[in-house]
Amino acid sequence: MLEILFENEDLIAINKPHGLLVHWTKLDKHATEFALQLLRDQIGQEVHPCHRLDRKTSGVLLFAKSRDALVEVRNEFEANRVQKVYHAIVRGHTPDTLFIDYPLTEEEKTQEAQTELKTLERFEINLPFGGFPTSRYSLVELKPQTGRFHQLRKHMKHIFHPILGDRPHGCNKQNKLWKEQYEMTTMMLCARELQFKYKEEQIRISANYSQELKRTLNMLIH
Repeated sequence: MLEILFENEDLIAINKPHGLLVHWTKLDKHATEFALQLLRDQIGQEVHPCHRLDRKTSGVLLFAKSRDALVEVRNEFEANRVQKVYHAIVRGHTPDTLFIDYPLTEEEKTQEAQTELKTLERFEINLPFGGFPTSRYSLVELKPQTGRFHQLRKHMKHIFHPILGDRPHGCNKQNKLWKEQYEMTTMMLCARELQFKYKEEQIRISANYSQELKRTLNMLIH
């Protein structure tokens, strides 16, 4: 059963689990479960995804219940009037704030890409790595100003603070370490919040962290 975060007569949002595809894609022809079909079966009504969310990312995923509602919400996304907030656990101690302005290339097309970063918390744990007796991590808030493919993952790699558990944009050695030490194979990225205007109503939808992200944070804190 999918967790429903928000619902009105036109829209519905769920807290998408890690590992669940939004819909069928040729990138993974072997997947058998999709958020689109699961939600449609759960509420007994046709729905349409309003935006993308990586399979490895958990958090707020918004659907429209009609084509008209879909067009209206997608216009807000395309006009960059939807505020998206993500939380991630990354390697190293990040700066307090940072504006990342780094163009990204996909299928030989380069586009501008900007992300706002704010550090929420820093950690240092007794986990030897790379010749150091401890390991450092940060919990960060990320606000993408553009919507490029894997933007947050690529931007964090670019500033040498890759997202923990990310493949292929993360640190393979760190990912292997966490898999061996803590059986952690999930990417630590959560779509925490969406804010937008729909039919003159200001809507704000928030998602709690997944159990795996909570478990990882608990290990870092303690």
